[in-house]
Amino acid sequence: MSDKAQLATLIDMAAGRVPADLLIVNCKIIDVFNQTLMAGPLAIGAGKIIGCGDYQAKEILDAKGGYVMPGLIDGHVHIESSSLTPPQFARCILPHGTTTVIADPHEIANVCGLDGIRYMLDSSRNLPLNVRIMLPSCVPATPFEQAGAILEAEDLERLIGDDGVLGLGEVMDYPSVINHADSMMNKIMMARRHDRVIDGHSPGMKGKDLTAYVISGVMTDHECSRREEMEERLRLGMYILLREGSTCKDLLNLIPVITPANARRCVMCTDDREPSDILSTGHINKSLRMAVEAGLDPLMAIGMATLNAAECFRLRGKGALAPGYDADILIVDNLSQFNAKHVFTQGKEIARDGQMLVEIDHVIPDSVLNTVRLAPLTVDSFKLPLTSNKVRAIGVQPGSVVTLNQELPVVADAQGLFSAELNPGLNKLAVIERHHATGNMGLGLLANYGLKGGAIAISVAHDSHNIVVVGDNDADMLAAVKDVESMGGGVSLCRKGEILAHLALPVGGLMSDKSAPEVAEHIEHMLNIAHKAFQINQNIQPLMTLVFMTLPVIPALKLTSTGLFDVIKFQPVDVCV
Repeated sequence: MSDKAQLATLIDMAAGRVPADLLIVNCKIIDVFNQTLMAGPLAIGAGKIIGCGDYQAKEILDAKGGYVMPGLIDGHVHIESSSLTPPQFARCILPHGTTTVIADPHEIANVCGLDGIRYMLDSSRNLPLNVRIMLPSCVPATPFEQAGAILEAEDLERLIGDDGVLGLGEVMDYPSVINHADSMMNKIMMARRHDRVIDGHSPGMKGKDLTAYVISGVMTDHECSRREEMEERLRLGMYILLREGSTCKDLLNLIPVITPANARRCVMCTDDREPSDILSTGHINKSLRMAVEAGLDPLMAIGMATLNAAECFRLRGKGALAPGYDADILIVDNLSQFNAKHVFTQGKEIARDGQMLVEIDHVIPDSVLNTVRLAPLTVDSFKLPLTSNKVRAIGVQPGSVVTLNQELPVVADAQGLFSAELNPGLNKLAVIERHHATGNMGLGLLANYGLKGGAIAISVAHDSHNIVVVGDNDADMLAAVKDVESMGGGVSLCRKGEILAHLALPVGGLMSDKSAPEVAEHIEHMLNIAHKAFQINQNIQPLMTLVFMTLPVIPALKLTSTGLFDVIKFQPVDVCV
């Protein structure tokens, strides 16, 4: 059917001259424009919203007094961080009512470059989930990392015209923006030239530095965790993406800042959410539930999770229930729990009562497999010489990826090396380059993590995704790393040379080819071991926390394969003070 004929059909349906495809009756409809409720029915046809009122339709759905609202939109997410491929991720979140996600694939781009982005685009094209891609702006995140690829503006320009691409992903290298470094300026100018959205990432920035950052064209920030940060960014015209992830939980801190005047500049996002968290508590509907419990007006909260996101990211036809909008629809039984009873995308019901109704196929290309390449390692590779009796340690803070730069006393063993046995409360941390087998390894110390009697290794380590391993003895650290290598990427827990549990992540060393329930079961098993057998602090999520210890754009101290990095001073530092 031609576009003209399709439009004529929609007009005839809206005018009542021909039946709509579906009529949802016995319902209340969320009007996000006025933040009010309307009486149904709601007519749908040709994948679009037709209108409200007494229409004829080929099919009738009784909503049983439920509330019909636009499909939910996640304003910023890294699909790879769920350990799921895009099709499996879609199967996980669609039953919870999220029908659109703004995805930044900088995880797999750091491993596979443009091939990784193309994989995310191609594997998302025919999904019932609407996946829109932001091209990664920082591959690698800083010059002090060793990623699997380097992407410049001319590389990204090859994909900027793709229908699945919205704009430029979170600009984490803010020093390069405010000092207008050529590489970053070229990427920003590319986005501006194509009139695309530019995502932000500016933890701790304020004053003139923040103003300089915003004037470059950056529109959003999902790193706000404090009232003052949110208020300053709102004054500067930014959209605030209220994050509620598995590790970073900022939503409740920021709800008190929201008013009827500024709510239109607020959007919901998850950033990073684990499959077990999604399966048990929900996705964006969880954020809605929390916001309403914290006192936010339900209709205002729904607008933030639908219309605001659509307007922020220029998603034409998304975010509202109005004539001509895409029929991405969620039906819930109340406006407090937001449990999805029916979920539609493009007018087709794809989930009901938490279960998918459609099958999703998936093919994984060779270009994103076999990505772990290590130089030979021995136990001696993990030796950490101490040249003073004081060290810089990365201080873990429960519920946050922001770390402390702690200067702590340390005792060396007889060989002048670090020993966890002699330094209770400290673990050894290593980051091993795994893309080009260079043999580079950064060594540091982790405080407040609390691991005893083993080691954990993982090939997910933001943002360059080298292998990160933590432990209290070198033999188990080596064994865990070798196990990750043998799986082509993954997570491994080792004690006294025995692998207690592991999960293969063969897709880029980041994602499993298994379903969300299977992945969640594996991860839960590993978390139980980490907390019980390894005695890791119960207030710390052992895996998600570990993968952020390598991100040198979030304060204050991090470790990369090139060594310890002071994020505040933005320069490498020694372990020993």
